[in-house]
Amino acid sequence: MKTIFITGAAGYVGFMLVEQFLKRDDIERIIALDKEEMPPSFANNPRIMYIHKNTSDAWEEEVGKYAPEIVIHAAWQIRDMYGNAHLQEKWNIGGSDRVFDFTFSQPSVKRLVYFSTVASYGAYPDNTIERVYFETDPFRPSDYRYAEEKRIVEMHLEEKYAAAKKAGRDVTVSIIRPAAITGPRGRFARIRFGLQSALSGKLSGSFVYSLVSTLTSFIPATSRWARQFIHEDDIVDIATLLAFDERVTGYDAFNASPPGAIVLPKDMGEVVGKRVVIVPPFIIRVAFFCMWHLTLGKIPTTRGAWKGYSYPIIVDGSKITKQYGYQYRMPSKDAFQYTDGRYEDSVPENERRHKTA
Repeated sequence: MKTIFITGAAGYVGFMLVEQFLKRDDIERIIALDKEEMPPSFANNPRIMYIHKNTSDAWEEEVGKYAPEIVIHAAWQIRDMYGNAHLQEKWNIGGSDRVFDFTFSQPSVKRLVYFSTVASYGAYPDNTIERVYFETDPFRPSDYRYAEEKRIVEMHLEEKYAAAKKAGRDVTVSIIRPAAITGPRGRFARIRFGLQSALSGKLSGSFVYSLVSTLTSFIPATSRWARQFIHEDDIVDIATLLAFDERVTGYDAFNASPPGAIVLPKDMGEVVGKRVVIVPPFIIRVAFFCMWHLTLGKIPTTRGAWKGYSYPIIVDGSKITKQYGYQYRMPSKDAFQYTDGRYEDSVPENERRHKTA
């Protein structure tokens, strides 16, 4: 019987991990940490020990007394905090450092799974759809804070692992670098300010969201706009494999993106039922700048984000298949447009779209 420590347990991915792990017979306890309030569905479950704290807070003693064997670090402040970069850095980089230090100093911990991102390969003007990134390609500096903080944290993790290894600590470390995560729960149960929600017109409830819906009555895209999507069930299953499969050893990173065609502007237009208008990158840059500052960050078009919208980052996600036989559930476009999956109950009956239909 195992005890697992999951950070970001109330977030999109962390919540699903907790729910799916509770279905396993070999899990004695899940220590769930998040800066948000405990989800109602977690309440009164004797196998969940919820800690309402940020990863940058002091939680180590409280978690350590339960001697977790597996640590999954999924906590992250993804949306930039307008005018508060210092606090965001403390949460993301400082909080991650605390999770890693705990992992390598706690004798009970045998495995760490860390969620990184493909964005840290860098959205540069020389990127093309044909240029595919592999795990052996280095991350590049970025002025997009999310990508840059993830790059720095991976660098810290590698350094801390090497120091722990030298000191005789043998901890298996697996890094997941996902493409854009989507699925019925993400699109319907957790409608947030994401690309797909904005372009499909699902944002509502405030003046800002109404403004975005008006501005995206068509789809603006650059000539090299492209996306890869991975289904939320795939992300959970890959994390499960890396957390529990005894074949997984050492220190390794895995791009998480299914094989097959990527999503191009015409595909996006077909799925959300809107006309695509090709615009130059500088138009995207100006629009992102204006929306970021005019709304004080409520529209998350932060500094550098325009590059990710303008220049593609295409990755090869076959390593997890080659090494461990993992078979992705859906290619990018199917994950983006259909509602099949564990959380299809989140989708209203009249909006369900099945791949087999």
